[in-house]
Amino acid sequence: MIDEERAGALPVEGVPAERVLDEIRELRGLDRPTHGGRLFAYVYDPGVAGLDELAHAAYAESAHVNGLDPTAFPSLLAMENALVGAAARLLGGGPGTSAPDVVGSVTGGGTESLILAVKAARDARPEVTEPRIVVPVSGHAAFAKAAHYLRVALDPVEVDPVTLRPTVRDVAAAIRPETVLVACSAPSYAHGVVDPVAEIAAVAAAAGVRCHVDACFGGWTLPWLRRLGAPVPPFDFAVDGVTSISVDLHKYAYAPKGVSVLLHRDPGLRAPQYFAYADWPGYTMVNPVIASTRSGGPIAAAYATLRHLGEDGYLRLAALTRDAVAGLADAVRGVDGLRLMAEPESSVVCFTSTDPGLDLFVLVDELTARGWHTQPQLAYADLPASVHLTVTAAVAPRVAEFGPDLADAVAAARAAGPVVLPPELLALVRSLTPEALTPELIAGLAAGLGLGAAPAGGGNPAPGSARAGAPVPDRMAVVNTLLDAVPVRLRERLLVEFVGLLQNPTY
Repeated sequence: MIDEERAGALPVEGVPAERVLDEIRELRGLDRPTHGGRLFAYVYDPGVAGLDELAHAAYAESAHVNGLDPTAFPSLLAMENALVGAAARLLGGGPGTSAPDVVGSVTGGGTESLILAVKAARDARPEVTEPRIVVPVSGHAAFAKAAHYLRVALDPVEVDPVTLRPTVRDVAAAIRPETVLVACSAPSYAHGVVDPVAEIAAVAAAAGVRCHVDACFGGWTLPWLRRLGAPVPPFDFAVDGVTSISVDLHKYAYAPKGVSVLLHRDPGLRAPQYFAYADWPGYTMVNPVIASTRSGGPIAAAYATLRHLGEDGYLRLAALTRDAVAGLADAVRGVDGLRLMAEPESSVVCFTSTDPGLDLFVLVDELTARGWHTQPQLAYADLPASVHLTVTAAVAPRVAEFGPDLADAVAAARAAGPVVLPPELLALVRSLTPEALTPELIAGLAAGLGLGAAPAGGGNPAPGSARAGAPVPDRMAVVNTLLDAVPVRLRERLLVEFVGLLQNPTY
């Protein structure tokens, strides 16, 4: 355990470097494993020997380079341009294509890319005083975040509960004179299905509206799968009407976080994305992205990763991922009481329960106990709760282990039975509105769920303690069951409050 006197980030006397690194390593022991093919969310592991070391070295070379001014640091400008060019060519743009003038920017992640796509669309229509965006409910939550931040109205389009896609008819019906952007996914994160991009782009173009394809998740996977013979539908700049695409390099390009690329079909479409300001006595500010100061570390690491792996490397990794997806899907099909939400089209396996006695949230806990870290997804409208697996190349060597563990976890979940919340607790939470939540109610609910418990004895806890490790229950089925039982708006408020408790240390 780390000494309490060294627990703070700013000790009275400096701590030797190796001891600081030991503290970080000890804290990292609290985390889910980022390598080894057993974590099906949040991280992307290619399982390529030496790639981490290369990316870390490249990161260190440019960590202190500042992306604020490309004229001062042309190395970063050159690497950004190279990344944009690679993404553009992969996604149907560049010389010799139907979209020869594609331009782009490197952002800090998919959410930033989506916010900027919405900003560019909004600012390109200054005459629209109450702008709106049309987004399928399966679109990433970052669109809702963009709408919230940018004061743009969000018009959600429901998806078919069988196909998990929006219908083109419903998308067309949602477009209004105030609509500045229509979005679609390639694929959707939750279920891994590709929206009917060509048809959606056509109705957007007919209405004179931009169409953004969120390929943050699949933009660096689908093109390679297509080259391997998979029947990938058209989704990129080869589709008329697609005006912008986002793709995350820190996902299936296997670069360290956080690097994403936002592409526009031509420079005129990108222009409103920029922010420039000269009406002050300091330096003239011009930013293509949200951040001003940006470390060159992630960009250099991404550049090194792409250069090292090359097209052959990405084709090999895509083949491994494809085979892993097929093996995991077969494992799900082989278990009575489970069904796939959709036949896998990319790098996602998503399944649900058809057995009332098989609680998916209990199953997730049982899989965690066996070393498999999956992502539970709560029920939404007509869609049932489900379990999401983001599959990477590093999963391939583990596939044979997953099937028996899944069957064993299902048996254990059935034996444990579904989570049953106390009737009085259910009655309480279902009677509440977000506005009715008080600090006392939040504290009581959190304590009952085992969230945010203070360390024994009080005081300022060591980093290795429960408080410093952001205490959560070892098993989350009860928490997920409670969240699944309440309306969406109350669910959001509870999540905000619960996470706030975890991020509120005792000083």
